[in-house]
Amino acid sequence: MKPAKTGSVKRRRRWPLTISGLIAVLIVGPLLASSAVYGGSNREWWSARRDATGLAPDPATTPEAVVQVYAARAFGWRGAFGVHTWIAVKQANADHYVRLEVIGWGVGRGGSAVRVRRGDPDGYWYGSYPEVLTELRGAEAESAIEKIAAAAKSYPHPAEYTVWPGPNSNTFTAHVGRQVPELHLDLPPTAVGKDYLPGGEFAASTPSGTGFQLSLFGLLGLAVGVEEGIELNFLGLNLGIDFKALGLRLPGIGSVNLI
Repeated sequence: MKPAKTGSVKRRRRWPLTISGLIAVLIVGPLLASSAVYGGSNREWWSARRDATGLAPDPATTPEAVVQVYAARAFGWRGAFGVHTWIAVKQANADHYVRLEVIGWGVGRGGSAVRVRRGDPDGYWYGSYPEVLTELRGAEAESAIEKIAAAAKSYPHPAEYTVWPGPNSNTFTAHVGRQVPELHLDLPPTAVGKDYLPGGEFAASTPSGTGFQLSLFGLLGLAVGVEEGIELNFLGLNLGIDFKALGLRLPGIGSVNLI
């Protein structure tokens, strides 16, 4: 009988399993989102809902200035991965809202991707019900509206639009958030394109203005902030931990609070 071996036993490296798990999460999240949001849906874009949802204060009864940032699932297959975001502002005593957003339609024919126009601030985005990400009222909103208008003009990609990894609508909203830190804009992990830093930069503040991020053309990066927590970007999909809200930030699914 051979004597038993003594000494330390080498442990197998676990990193291949860890990488496999990460890849599984990045794939499963969008699949779950796709089945939950679009299961059984045969919508066509021209028949999808665009009407107001009632989330925005009525200008007729709200004299104070208002700023809101919205997110809604993108139309079609894109919605399995991400959301479309936009900004709505109303000046004090104004009878209407102005929407600021980036839209890709028409860019290829020489049109600007940046759209600033009157419209429903809180409408369905082609059938998807929106959520309010952040809101300012009164004097704080009045001050922010001027900065938001300036940020929209300074957006460096008005003639470009790329669904993935950017620049897209979320790249624009993130740019505005960095220029107007009083918004404390925490874009969800499903805002694909938010990590594409304008102008091809590799480092910037996070969209909330409460942290710092590194990004390689929106394909690989890391963000750390008070609002965002810690978030890893891999191929445009985000996975992280939100310490402030005690939750997870999952690709395709979004933010999930643990308590």
